[in-house]
Amino acid sequence: MVVPSISPVCNQTACRAVGIPVVDLSKPRADMSRLIVEACEVVGFFKVINHGVSKILIERMESIALEFFSLPSQEKEKAGPPAPLGYGVRNIGFNGDVGELEYLLLHANPSSISHKAKVISKEPSFFSYVVNEYVAAVRHLSCEILDMLAEGLKLRDTNAFSTLLRDFESDSLLRINHYPPWNKNNNITKNGNKCGGARIGFGEHSDPQIISVLRSNDVEGLQVLTSGPGGDHVWAPVAPDPDAFFINIGDLLQAMTNGRLLSVRHRAMANSYKERQSIIFFGAPPLHSLISPLPDTVSPANPCKYNPFTWSEYKKTMYQLRLSHNRLDLFRADEPLEIKALD
Repeated sequence: MVVPSISPVCNQTACRAVGIPVVDLSKPRADMSRLIVEACEVVGFFKVINHGVSKILIERMESIALEFFSLPSQEKEKAGPPAPLGYGVRNIGFNGDVGELEYLLLHANPSSISHKAKVISKEPSFFSYVVNEYVAAVRHLSCEILDMLAEGLKLRDTNAFSTLLRDFESDSLLRINHYPPWNKNNNITKNGNKCGGARIGFGEHSDPQIISVLRSNDVEGLQVLTSGPGGDHVWAPVAPDPDAFFINIGDLLQAMTNGRLLSVRHRAMANSYKERQSIIFFGAPPLHSLISPLPDTVSPANPCKYNPFTWSEYKKTMYQLRLSHNRLDLFRADEPLEIKALD
């Protein structure tokens, strides 16, 4: 079962000092590249505004998701159980992690979405159309951000990251999380937004892929683990902004940049009396892709930190571990080979 992290939630003053980087995509490209690199090095997480994704498309995507989660349980269960794709409730993965949520996990390619739509929606053609349009839009956004990141890192191949997402065999996913409201008769605070206790919606973890593009409705709950003003690790609540996207750096990007960029640890709380919905695009490479630090990131002063592995190998390892495990540590080049053996 997922339990709250021992890391404290920072107080209001500390959270203001921590801050969440904001990147305005209407600014000059060189400025955006620099800000993206800084955000990825320091926090591994940032918000993008003026992103260019159609508001109508976002509203349609949110609407069809809410329509699905409003169905009776027996109807929703036709899209499950998650293995790992499909509809799931509370159980997260295969190793005993649970959370206060229900979710849909879809492979982000048209044929897979079309096939799954038949058990998700009474209008599968419309569902497929909206989801595919949304996936195309956030994939494009992901690739633009990755290209600017590569430019800011001064890589020789500025498409080194985005090429993996644009590949026809990309293993990217779309996850839709729905956090039901807490019973508003229980322990509501004066402002009416919170209940007592630490109710975990989705436990502490890092995203395994290259990049994650998240948006949610106007209900808070997302927290990122970062360094507070005193240097201690604290959980910083992220103020919701339904007009923006939030970007997470994933494990693979940390490995490809030889540890220069941070795969941010984060979690979602489920303490609001209002339902929260989030939609996340996980940008991933093809299963056979070999992941290792790019030559530009390795030098005598900064030797290779990770052994090469395929995305398929990494996924298999991930499925054997608990949600909160630091799985990338198992592939560190400075660790003895025997510690890579999993029980």
